[in-house]
Amino acid sequence: MTFVNLFTDHPASVNESYVEHMEMSATFSFWLLAAGFCAAVHAIFPFLFVKTGSAIITKLHDRMVSNRVVRPAPRTGAQQAFDSAAL
Repeated sequence: MTFVNLFTDHPASVNESYVEHMEMSATFSFWLLAAGFCAAVHAIFPFLFVKTGSAIITKLHDRMVSNRVVRPAPRTGAQQAFDSAAL
């Protein structure tokens, strides 16, 4: 595995370029921070942000898991050996 592959293999496995993946990850990071903020405020003031945090997480899950096309990542020799041993 080359140095460049460290930055491109995972993004390619989710059908994104490095820059597209960086943008998507930064967006998720922002919304996770927002959900965390809402949850922290809700912990102190339970009448505020009653469903906001969970709504954000649900939308992120839909974008990341439910509606994403994923190609299998290339497997290393160690992973292939482990899978073979598990049979």
